Amino acid sequence: MTTAMPHPLRRLRTPALLALGALSLSACVSLGGKAPPFLLTLDSDVAPVVGEARSAGEAQTLTILIPNAPQKLRTTRIPVQQDDASVAYVKDAQWVEAPQRLFQRLLSETVAAKTPLVVLDEGQYLTAPGEQLASQLLEFGVDARTNEAVVSLQAMRVAAGGKTVTQRRFEVREPIGGKIEAKPVGEALTRAANKVATDVAAWLAG
Repeated sequence: MTTAMPHPLRRLRTPALLALGALSLSACVSLGGKAPPFLLTLDSDVAPVVGEARSAGEAQTLTILIPNAPQKLRTTRIPVQQDDASVAYVKDAQWVEAPQRLFQRLLSETVAAKTPLVVLDEGQYLTAPGEQLASQLLEFGVDARTNEAVVSLQAMRVAAGGKTVTQRRFEVREPIGGKIEAKPVGEALTRAANKVATDVAAWLAG
């Protein structure tokens, strides 16, 4: 009795498919290497009522501009002020996008929820800008000397037509309550950012 030999192509098919599967998997999953950083974002404590419609004249609208920021904040990393002259960054922690943009979105949500103003983004500026809120994010990180998260904002309210300008500085410090690590730092900064946004909304409504 003779034994049939497998066809050469048949012998090669299974290893070839396994190799192809391995290549496809490697395109989706990185095996080994350094783990990605802890990605953080800011969530607002409040939000406008879903489905609520507001209408306003130009004088009742407020355009909230993206804050300016110093060089140490123009990154997705979180700065740690170690002393008066040196800055480090929280290990393995990173914002999902620039903190200025994250804070501007949180501030817009808070002001829209807590005031009767119609809040516009920069992309809607040309429709009816009304008043403008310009600002500079002075601090948005960690003070290692006190183990606190710090959010400091210099805000400037510009009346429609630019006839009057009012300035005010806001600052909130929140204890981290442990080591300077991604999760507790992100939580403390979120609490501080929400408190600053609430203070700004109260100022605008007053």
